[in-house]
Amino acid sequence: MSELPKKAVILLSGGLDSATTLACARSDGFQCYALSFDYGQRHRAELDAAQRVARSLGVEQHRTLNLDLGVLGGSALTDMSIDVPDHASEGIPVTYVPARNTVFLSYALAWAEILQADDIYIGVNAVDYSGYPDCRPEYIKAYTTMANLATKVGVEGHKIQIHTPLIDLTKAEIIRLGTEKGVDYSQTVSCYAADQEGKACGVCDSCRLRARGFEEAAMPDPTYYQAG
Repeated sequence: MSELPKKAVILLSGGLDSATTLACARSDGFQCYALSFDYGQRHRAELDAAQRVARSLGVEQHRTLNLDLGVLGGSALTDMSIDVPDHASEGIPVTYVPARNTVFLSYALAWAEILQADDIYIGVNAVDYSGYPDCRPEYIKAYTTMANLATKVGVEGHKIQIHTPLIDLTKAEIIRLGTEKGVDYSQTVSCYAADQEGKACGVCDSCRLRARGFEEAAMPDPTYYQAG
């Protein structure tokens, strides 16, 4: 009797890292269930990108949940009165969305329980990143402990595992890995201030990290940039 296929929930923003993470989950042999969020972010271009990536990489299901973190504000990504910075800054930048990964992982955890999936993938990175506290290994370890204490499957002995395949990689290493696994990075949008067509500003922190990654990987940058 053949075993049932393994299922995993993958957080998919439509950016470079999450697309690579989805490709990793697929390569690991999982049936992939992609989860995106319309959370009041500055633009919807990344949600369009998430749909493209999900189709391209062949997920079982792709759901986009409405969750308006914009009503709380507190971040340049959800509050239009706060400008997206065009230069590097000290400390945690204003593009940090308070508790975003905690909220997103909680929804992923709920869907994983419903799907009877023991595995969740998230594309956090602690090397080439903007210094967000919810991208660190110690955060993922603590959340995993909580997840196994707070869920029916956890207390019944099915250990929830949160996979972070990119956490120790440079952006260049992520790009090489994704390319090997068939990711089309022209479909992705990483920019914090992309226009409605998904064209990147080229100056925000995310754009700078992405461009440097392609340069260090010695690969052509397929990003569509705004004119000017």
